[in-house]
Amino acid sequence: MGTPLLSEEELRTALADLPDWTRTGDNITRTVEASSFPAGIDLVHRVAAVAEEANHHPDIDIRWRKVTFTLSTHSAGGLTALDVTLAKRIDQLAQQN
Repeated sequence: MGTPLLSEEELRTALADLPDWTRTGDNITRTVEASSFPAGIDLVHRVAAVAEEANHHPDIDIRWRKVTFTLSTHSAGGLTALDVTLAKRIDQLAQQN
């Protein structure tokens, strides 16, 4: 049947643990400001490896040192545990930047 959508309560709880992420409709988004353009590209590379391993891929927008990640489980039509898990991994990787 696929990955179930999170309830509103589950989303509120998850976002409380993800203070750098904001919800807009069926997406959560975070922008990371890297120390340099190459550092931003390195972050994208590390996130890509984690996303590929999880078979769950963010939308990524790169603007010089600012990298924006947007998550949603398109096949489920909204936010799922996959998005929360990947957001936490992105946070961990962003701290290494």
